[in-house]
Amino acid sequence: MTQTNRPLVDDIAYVLIDEAELKRRIEELGETIRTDYAGADDLFLICVLKGAYIFLADLSRALARPHQVDFMGVSSYGGGTKSSGAVQIIMDLKEDIGGRHVLIIEDIIDSGRTLAYMQRNLAARRPASLRICTLLNKPSRREVEVPVDYIGFDIPDEFVVGYGLDYDQLYRNLPYIAVLKPQIFS
Repeated sequence: MTQTNRPLVDDIAYVLIDEAELKRRIEELGETIRTDYAGADDLFLICVLKGAYIFLADLSRALARPHQVDFMGVSSYGGGTKSSGAVQIIMDLKEDIGGRHVLIIEDIIDSGRTLAYMQRNLAARRPASLRICTLLNKPSRREVEVPVDYIGFDIPDEFVVGYGLDYDQLYRNLPYIAVLKPQIFS
């Protein structure tokens, strides 16, 4: 990992989704999910680490209804900027999801391989329902179709960072979604 003393914003080509847009859309997602799960007693959110943790925190507050949270570490990227295709569970759930209404919270869906793998894995654990919510969706990169129930934003095929998304474990703390300058990762 390369650490730097220069400001991270110097590595940004442009802001794709600003803080106000993120906040507005997450409030809308929270309202939609709250309505859709109005009759469900047991809503269980699974945060896909590491990238979705900031999105989860804001969405959790926007839900304004009881729910539980657990975390799952899944990787298909390694240290690169494109999915390797080989999916690994790095950290599994601590809770049993059998009979529960499960909502997977993801930061970005690119090839679809990671979510397809997670969906098969979690469905085998027999939840009452299993849905997917992603902050960002890159439909142009899809290799494996997965049914996504809630999408924050469809985005172009750009390498994005911020709001939990990283490159080389940096940029997660930026309060917006930005396109990284290509010379940083090439």
